[in-house]
Amino acid sequence: METLESELTCPICLELFEDPLLLPCAHSLCFNCAHRILVSHCSTSKPLESISAFQCPTCRYVITLNHRGLEGLKRNVTLQNIIDRFQKASLSGPNSPTESRRLQPQRPYTATISGTIAGTIGGGGGTSGSSARGSPATSSHSHSHANHTNHVNHTNANHSPGVVAKMDPRISCQFCEQDPPREAVKTCVTCEVSYCDRCLRATHPNKKPFTSHRLVEPVPDTHIRSLTCLEHENEKVNMYCLVDDQLICALCKLVGRHREHQVSSLSERFDKLKAYQVSPGRVSDAVMEASKTSAAQTLENNLTNLVKRNSELENQMAKLIQICQQVEDEGEGGQMCRRGVIKVNTAMHEAKLVEECDELVEIIRQRKQVIAVKIKESKVMKLRKLAQQIANCRQCLERSSALITQAEQSLKENDHARFLQTARNVAERVAMATASSQVLIPDVNLNEAFDNFALDFSREKKILEGLDYLTAPNPPAIRDELCTASHDTITVHWTSEDEFSVTSYELQYTIYTGQTNFISLYNSADSWMIVPNIKQNHYTVHGLQSGTRYIFFVKAINQAGSRNSEPARLKTNSQPFKLDPKTAHKKLRLSNDCLTMEKDESSLKKSHTPERFSGTGSYGAAGNVFIDSGCHYWEVLLGASTWYAIGVAYKSAPKNEWSGKNSSSWVFSRCNNNFMVRHDGKEMLVEASLQLRRLGVLLDYDNNSLSFYDAMNSQHIHTFEISFLLPVVPTFMIWNKSVMILSGLPVPDFVDGVASDLQEQQQQQMGLCRQESPYLTGMKSCH
Repeated sequence: METLESELTCPICLELFEDPLLLPCAHSLCFNCAHRILVSHCSTSKPLESISAFQCPTCRYVITLNHRGLEGLKRNVTLQNIIDRFQKASLSGPNSPTESRRLQPQRPYTATISGTIAGTIGGGGGTSGSSARGSPATSSHSHSHANHTNHVNHTNANHSPGVVAKMDPRISCQFCEQDPPREAVKTCVTCEVSYCDRCLRATHPNKKPFTSHRLVEPVPDTHIRSLTCLEHENEKVNMYCLVDDQLICALCKLVGRHREHQVSSLSERFDKLKAYQVSPGRVSDAVMEASKTSAAQTLENNLTNLVKRNSELENQMAKLIQICQQVEDEGEGGQMCRRGVIKVNTAMHEAKLVEECDELVEIIRQRKQVIAVKIKESKVMKLRKLAQQIANCRQCLERSSALITQAEQSLKENDHARFLQTARNVAERVAMATASSQVLIPDVNLNEAFDNFALDFSREKKILEGLDYLTAPNPPAIRDELCTASHDTITVHWTSEDEFSVTSYELQYTIYTGQTNFISLYNSADSWMIVPNIKQNHYTVHGLQSGTRYIFFVKAINQAGSRNSEPARLKTNSQPFKLDPKTAHKKLRLSNDCLTMEKDESSLKKSHTPERFSGTGSYGAAGNVFIDSGCHYWEVLLGASTWYAIGVAYKSAPKNEWSGKNSSSWVFSRCNNNFMVRHDGKEMLVEASLQLRRLGVLLDYDNNSLSFYDAMNSQHIHTFEISFLLPVVPTFMIWNKSVMILSGLPVPDFVDGVASDLQEQQQQQMGLCRQESPYLTGMKSCH
């Protein structure tokens, strides 16, 4: 009966057809629902009478109307008769399927509508026909009901779904006129009203159209009222648009802007976003993996991280409470701390403040005495100097006065003989006295006082005005753009706003393991290396692993404490290497720098060693390093060579056969116009440009992958997933021309982006690829 009822349900109103119209496409539609579709197309410039066509909500067929409009469509009399017989059968007794369904507790109305609409629209996939409408609706209803029940049981294991719905101890009848109203016995999800027994019998007789109403155990009003559409007034949302990620109604899908979008039923979207519990006994692992949506994975991951974060916050809060108890006074302080209020012990700090200020005052007093003594000593010294200058001036003045007196007497002599006798002597003495006047007159500085002895304490005053608590310096900032790296060193640069208050810096670093929670990573102190007492704003760390990511923190330290910078992820460059001459085939010629290898048919005299490639046609050479950790990138300049094989191999890989023909080597190979990857004798064709001139190789040993790239066009070619057991060495084979290697390179940005995308794709397709072989075992070898 339920399946039959789904076939008799209108795709618009989700009720049994009422006055059904027979559309030209053979589907049916309620007359009122068809009228609603036409009304939704109306506008100010387009009245109802001018609308001459609409789309079938089931198959999207365009229905053309004549001048009579909907009245011109035929009534589906047969369908109406079937509905009438169905309604009579449903009223035949209380044990009938319809009656039983009406009396059983059901899930919320919106979930039921979602299941029916999902079956009608076909999940947004364009399914048409009435047969496609019934089965999904029924299965969706059953599945959503099971999930709803599981959710309720999980919320409260001691209550049944019906009891949980009655969170309010008493749900009153919303139709009673008496005060207080009687207790409700049923809730009609169609009317969205709760009724007592008397009002239910009065408002819902056993005849059309009330027989199609759905009655459930009493639930609060907020549980049965569905959300309404934002674009179509009074229309309930009953499906989910996957393109715009929003709730929509049926009209949005039929005639609105979502009509070309892929949609899903609310119950289906609910199940995927909330949980995906697929029975392993009914579906394969591949289907289980494929059923997981990225949104659900993100939600679960965020929830897991949030739980971990809460645990860390609880531990952090416990530490803070412990510190708080140490800071608090005894007794009352402990109680305040337990209440979450931190009361600092100010008495100790006030005493310390008084002590420090008293010391400053004592220092000022002592300096005042010292400076006062200096002033007195300077005064005595200056007076002594001035007294000596006065005595010298007095002596010079006396000699000058005596000479002046003698000269005046000579000028008064009238006797020619006596004048001539004394005048020459007096003239010489006066001339000598005039010439040496600067020597005879003492150096007297009339302005010499205390001007060169100034008291300027402005700098000290500013320092005193800035007296305050010494706080820990602000966190420094690591400058990623200034940091440099080699294959075994990283130079870290940072800046600090409080450079003058920093006593020293401390650099901490460890290998980055992919852990996103830096707090947990920082608390694992055993794995951190520490470089203390750094005085500059940069430091070079030596002895690092090549091709490895590291996490760096910089700590700024002074007497008040320390603060850490934000973490920075820096990476060492790839391991540099050259071609090992001891491994080169005798028909290969290596350059002096061992970076270029060339095919040379002339047989060269080379001693045979176990490491040397020696097989017929195995014209290869290996690098001079073995790699057992890190992420390394190198490039091969292929030039005009059209026949080569490049990859990695274990040390135990045979040297008398082509690389990739055994289980110990993995290569990317070109044979004229064919590109392929090869391992363990199995080959698979891959797509690559015939203009490939620079091959990038990314060996991520820690993440068990080997990838090849077209370095010039930034395109990914292929990735091997390898569970490395031993160290590997780069290998190179050529059958014509020459190649050149460039090693020790940083990993390009486009390689990092492609690697992240590949990891996500591999996680999503892991289950689907378990039963498929990644190689074409039957392919004929190009060589």
